Amino acid sequence: MTTPAATSAVMAHGAGELTIAGMEPFSACDWPGHLSAVVFLQGCPWKCTYCHNVSILDPRAPGQVTWAAVRDLLSARRGLLDAVVFSGGEPTRQAGLVDAARQVRAMGFAVGLHTAGAYPRRLAEVLPHVDWVGLDIKAPVGKYSAVTGLANSADPAFISLQRVLDAGVAVQVRTTLDPMILNADDVEQIRETVTSMGVTDYVVQEVRTDGTSEVFVENLTRFRRAHPVEPLS
Repeated sequence: MTTPAATSAVMAHGAGELTIAGMEPFSACDWPGHLSAVVFLQGCPWKCTYCHNVSILDPRAPGQVTWAAVRDLLSARRGLLDAVVFSGGEPTRQAGLVDAARQVRAMGFAVGLHTAGAYPRRLAEVLPHVDWVGLDIKAPVGKYSAVTGLANSADPAFISLQRVLDAGVAVQVRTTLDPMILNADDVEQIRETVTSMGVTDYVVQEVRTDGTSEVFVENLTRFRRAHPVEPLS
């Protein structure tokens, strides 16, 4: 039974309050095996070295797309899309995510979520309305802050992963390999850690420079020149 207080809380943090940076009306790669629309939510507490959405990190920036426009697009694409993926930024930063996921489910779409696990409590609130999570584990614990720029950022990330596993929601854990910080031993350490927690789908992503900061592009270019990869024989 939903109490009046709970109903008021949902209304206070409804999907209409979301700050939406943009929307991709069709994607075949943001949720493996699904045709999705992707909703990008503004803001993130971390400043990862290789972030490919640096333009939407500022939580103070105004939204560019309304929730009503998202709903209109989804209504027009029933039968053409399987799912909606909420991405960012860090989508769990915004309280309206819970109501948005609930509404998307009610429209007949599956719900996917891209998260780095920065907000375990909000993640726990939205998980009952989510069908799949793509969760980024950035580094071994000792190198986490080198990637995110924030001390102790490994703690919420691994708490979040455990909450996804406990909820029984399908999850893919991903690590983006910034060669200036991580090496093969680091990746193996992450793999062993998440596998021991119960993860069965773990992928390593090569870093890309699309949408990253100019500083990162320059640093990565210099690094690759100094550390050329030998061609395969």
